[in-house]
Amino acid sequence: MGQPGQFKNNLKLFFALCIILFSTSCGNEKEQPKEIITTQPVTVKIPTPDFNADSAYAFVKAQVNFGPRIPGTKAHERCADYIVAKLKSYGLQVTVQKGTVQTYDNKQFSLKNIIVEYKPDLPNRILFTSHWDTRPWADLDSINKDKPFDGANDGGSGVAVLIELARQLSISKIEKGIDLIFFDIEDYGMESTNTQYERKEDTWCLGSQYWATHLHKPGYYAQYGILLDMVGGKNPQFPMEGTSMQYAPDVVEKIWTLAGRMGYGNYFTTAVTGETTDDHLYVNTLANIKCIDIVHYEIDKHNYPFFHHTHSDNMDNIDKNTLKMVGQLLLEVIYTEK
Repeated sequence: MGQPGQFKNNLKLFFALCIILFSTSCGNEKEQPKEIITTQPVTVKIPTPDFNADSAYAFVKAQVNFGPRIPGTKAHERCADYIVAKLKSYGLQVTVQKGTVQTYDNKQFSLKNIIVEYKPDLPNRILFTSHWDTRPWADLDSINKDKPFDGANDGGSGVAVLIELARQLSISKIEKGIDLIFFDIEDYGMESTNTQYERKEDTWCLGSQYWATHLHKPGYYAQYGILLDMVGGKNPQFPMEGTSMQYAPDVVEKIWTLAGRMGYGNYFTTAVTGETTDDHLYVNTLANIKCIDIVHYEIDKHNYPFFHHTHSDNMDNIDKNTLKMVGQLLLEVIYTEK
């Protein structure tokens, strides 16, 4: 037999160990699971800058000061040099695409398409365009129909908005691929009422036709394009243009919806025009890039505004508020596009 005292001591030790184990087990059951902290990537939205309408207005005036920018004239040559120098001063990549084209009256002209690339290495790109030449004559005016006009709005306004856009891009930190193209010899087309020459197709928009068949980069492609035409006039109407609706209705819907959210719905209306021939036609059909046209067109009159191809297309009809609206919309497109 064992010794009774030792047995009692062992028994006490056994019960003590059981109590300790029981307490530890209960403590573990009550213990809360540790919180797992995970970090999510943070997307920092860069705020859209303010478009400077004063700057854009000055760019319109600078072009007008050269005189009508008619192909083959000194004013045309000097204005091209000015646009290129201004864009290069912002540190952007600028290319001048040169070519020779023949107009409907059998004249040959050297053209200069001015191309700006922002973040040229990025694959996904948005294209903004306008034309920088002016029509050689005011054929829709009642007087001096054979004389040139200033082209402040028809040519000058779109160019000015894009130059200011280039300036804004040069000081931005946005990581987006953006291209700006200033097309030449857009406005040397044959009017339907002209009976002096044989009717020919595609007499307008020679610069964009040339670019679309001689892309500045092999295989160049953009997600979509936006053409600006007469975007500086007072009390503008920017309806949904018919050719844009034929080839890129989804882009029109996107841009017009954005304009509405920005409070521009009274100007960017949902009325639809007939199909028109403008630079975007050839960007769509020849370059196979969806492109829309923001153009001043008065639906109630079924016509362009009164100054179109007349001597009234001068600085008196340029409105900073319109330049601001269109420029701010383009900046918002750039800064909100995913």
